[in-house]
Amino acid sequence: MGTEEKRRRQGRVSRIVPWTGTKGVLFLAAFFVMAASLAFAQENVASAVEYRDIPYIGSRNAVWIIAQLHILFAGFVLGVPMFALTCEYIGYRTKDVRYDKLAKEFTKLLTSAFGTTATFGAILFLLLVGMYPKLVNYLTNIFFPTYIIYAALFIFETVVLYIYSYGWDYMAERKKLHLFLGFLLNLVGIGIMYTADAWLSFQASPVVLSENMPYWQRLWAAVNNPTWNPVNIHRIIGNIVLGGFMCGAYAAIRYLGAKTKEEKEHYDWMGYIGNFIGVFGLLPLPFAGYWLMREVYEYNQQMGITLMGGILSWLFILQAIQIGVLFIGANYYFWQGLAYRTSSGPKYKKYILMMLVALVGCFSVWLTPHSLVASISEARAMGGTHHPVLGVFGVMSAKLTVVNLMILTTFISFLLYWRADKEETVSWAKAGRIVQYILFGVAIVVVIWLGIYGYYVPAVFRVKVLSTAQVLTVLFVLISATVLTALSLKSARATGQMKWGVMPARSQYALILNGLMVVLIMTLMGYVRSGSRVHFHIYGVMRDTSPYAYTPTVGYAAIIMSTSTFLFCLITMFIFWVAGLPDKAAKKKEMVSSGAVPMGEPVGVAGDKD
Repeated sequence: MGTEEKRRRQGRVSRIVPWTGTKGVLFLAAFFVMAASLAFAQENVASAVEYRDIPYIGSRNAVWIIAQLHILFAGFVLGVPMFALTCEYIGYRTKDVRYDKLAKEFTKLLTSAFGTTATFGAILFLLLVGMYPKLVNYLTNIFFPTYIIYAALFIFETVVLYIYSYGWDYMAERKKLHLFLGFLLNLVGIGIMYTADAWLSFQASPVVLSENMPYWQRLWAAVNNPTWNPVNIHRIIGNIVLGGFMCGAYAAIRYLGAKTKEEKEHYDWMGYIGNFIGVFGLLPLPFAGYWLMREVYEYNQQMGITLMGGILSWLFILQAIQIGVLFIGANYYFWQGLAYRTSSGPKYKKYILMMLVALVGCFSVWLTPHSLVASISEARAMGGTHHPVLGVFGVMSAKLTVVNLMILTTFISFLLYWRADKEETVSWAKAGRIVQYILFGVAIVVVIWLGIYGYYVPAVFRVKVLSTAQVLTVLFVLISATVLTALSLKSARATGQMKWGVMPARSQYALILNGLMVVLIMTLMGYVRSGSRVHFHIYGVMRDTSPYAYTPTVGYAAIIMSTSTFLFCLITMFIFWVAGLPDKAAKKKEMVSSGAVPMGEPVGVAGDKD
């Protein structure tokens, strides 16, 4: 390809993805500096105007949707680098070029997604400054130095991202340097997330800031608020889940549209890796969520009751449905892999049926509400708002128990897939399996016993002692079983060849559904965290006196959340399409070289149906 042709193609990509050039970086840097200055200048005018509105749409709806889109793309931008770095490192250690190719393919998505994230962040900031100047002024007086840190980290992340992405081939012989850049990219991204989380967590759990405190002490007290670290950990794990399942959904779409055997094998393997990393993050995610809710109760019991037993409690029923579908979908994909990719799948059928019954049973308990919406006659027939039987399953003691059982069941599915088509050769293999059987059996009994015992003790003891014991029991089993399995299979003999590209279409639909469920869960929990402040901008400190100082109905919230999810998926598909343009150009060039397409024929007209 000649120099002019390269320039022409680069120009086309720059027009399609406006943030891929130096001008885009400089523009975003200048914008953040101006935005920070504008926020700081609000001090002189905020007293005159507290709120502004947008006709027909409403300021709250506009901020709600834009903020949610920004958070979703930010989660994607933070999750995919973790996914890519892990795959690149595995490829470097194992010398398997498939992992390096996979990491490179998903890194290409970052350049487009990164600019989209910055765009929605800029729009969100302008909306907040214009619609809620009093709130922004209050937060700016406390957090202004963190705005500068945020802007500096953003600029630094932009530089590292482009060197990491576009220097992939150039640093092929200097992999350690490239891996270090990937690590640095993740580290800076986490720093950006930590900075922004300080602002939102302070709104939900503000600390007392005395005017007599030195400024930097006040700033650190505001940053290091009670829910800051739990939110950070929860988001890091959540971003891993989002990155994994979204990559799996992308692979599923490409698999369904693949025309050749090689493409099907590649995208089938890619979908497996995406689902594996998604499940890897999904298993500890409920523990992080439990820690966050425990800190919420410790900070303010009334806020915890509002979330789990008050006006927002029905949203957790919706969350239970979504996470239950996610667990079942991830397990279903593992089972399909056992059936179609391995030769040892048939011997696992009876275990799969048992796991399916366990998952559905636990799922049914998890989505059971404590109190039912009932008419007067129905309430009289039940003897109150709590059903005499179902009410027993609606309390947290039962729900935490079944969540831990679902985690153990999902991990068993993963172990079965891990062991498929392998024969252990170590002398202690049988004893190791027996130990694992005992571990799982004891863990199941302990988790169920602690759940039942939780009905007979005060709530404080159940939350602080019993629930923690359940979590530690399950974590111990996950870690121990992983170590034992890895050691026993290290020198295992292969009894069959893993077959790729043979999965049925329904398995790919499960991957797409998992990606969609993760996005819906993030939109739901974003609203829950915001709604926990009820009629406060800053809980207990700054009251919301706007016309929108009320909690939306569940139906109304569902409409906004569904709209945000639809827009995110629509934009994401556009990003996937843009990221695939270079591959289509390379394919067209190869077809022209082979004579399959005449010179100058447009892509997609002759021979190319992709």
